[in-house]
Amino acid sequence: MSTSASGQVTERLDEASQKANSRIALLALGAGGFSIGTGEFVIMGLLPEVARDLSISIPGAAHLISTYALGVVAGAPLLAVLTARWQRRALLMALMTFYAAANVATSLVPGYLAVGVARFASGLPHGAYFGVAALVAASMALPHQRARAVGLVMLGLALAPLVGVPLATWAGQHLGWRAAFMFVAVIAAIAALLIRFHVPDVAADANASPLRELGALVKPQVLLTLAIAGIGFGGMFCVFSYIKPTLLEVSGLSVDRIPLVLSLFGFGCIAGNLIGARLADRALMPTIGGVLIYSTLLLFGFGALIQTIPTALAGVFLLGGIVAWARPADQADGRCGRRADHGRGTESFRVQFRQRAGRLARRIGGGCRLGLDVTGLGRIVHGNRRITRIFYLCEPEGHSCTTSAMPHPIGKQTRTRSCRGDGCLHIA
Repeated sequence: MSTSASGQVTERLDEASQKANSRIALLALGAGGFSIGTGEFVIMGLLPEVARDLSISIPGAAHLISTYALGVVAGAPLLAVLTARWQRRALLMALMTFYAAANVATSLVPGYLAVGVARFASGLPHGAYFGVAALVAASMALPHQRARAVGLVMLGLALAPLVGVPLATWAGQHLGWRAAFMFVAVIAAIAALLIRFHVPDVAADANASPLRELGALVKPQVLLTLAIAGIGFGGMFCVFSYIKPTLLEVSGLSVDRIPLVLSLFGFGCIAGNLIGARLADRALMPTIGGVLIYSTLLLFGFGALIQTIPTALAGVFLLGGIVAWARPADQADGRCGRRADHGRGTESFRVQFRQRAGRLARRIGGGCRLGLDVTGLGRIVHGNRRITRIFYLCEPEGHSCTTSAMPHPIGKQTRTRSCRGDGCLHIA
């Protein structure tokens, strides 16, 4: 074998080894997402058990969903600013370790107030983890493979409702609801170890600063994406937060079937994610508007769907499909946000703030006191109708229109809507 041929073989082996190592690193990051996704969703399948153990009402127990969401809302921007110059691997390990400790505390502390504080603490690392993990994943991939790399990280979050939540719910029903959160803590600890040994140590941006991270908040395109996330998801979480008591008391489903039914929601999430991504590749902005309309119609009809077990099962699957807009919304933020940033590097903050907006929707949803009265479920789509109207301020690519002035809600300034053929809303 010639020297050149031997060199080529060695080069190919090195390339294959690098690809394998990158794949393992992405799976390690995905394990953290799986843990976080399981931890945030599992309580929705255990509300009756939590309410009974803490001697509170089911709507009162649902406020534990809201406290977790408030933790995300508070933690995402705070940690983005405070950790802007941290080494990325060390930061990811710290976030996962803290998440594991907070879930251990949730499983051990007595009383409603203490559990609420532990749930709030659990939410703090949520947005920061996904923001940093997405950037680390992108840095390990070639430019044309970065979206796929980030998708592998988010696969852990997508698999959580399908696998993690049913398993944790089953453990909570048979071993006590606190066992479910101990299960989440174990997964988080394993994820921290995987990150330590398999994720490369990526240095932080040398030019990072708190002021630059906060700069994303003044971008109208970014704020519009966050508004769609916060309001567009609110109606879905208002329903899903109470899905277990609704299925038990209205649909007549037996309690031992709940974990399997929750896996239907997970299948819906994955199906929606795949379909939404494919449609968004063809027509981004129309896809976002179409999914919001789909969400509105589904929530209007959900009260009728849950009256029988077969239609309730279909309704739970379709409810998971609402996440179909999440991938195209990310693409919209990536497209508009990159144009708005002009290279100023606020990507981490934008990713984390999208998590904050989604969990603000969870705060709205967890605070809805639906109880078991399903006759008024259609009212929760009001926010979706309003955000759908906002969406149509974003024009599809290639659409030509004239610039028009609109009154500014505060003061005498004006906002100008214009189409530049990039599908973004531009406000001057």
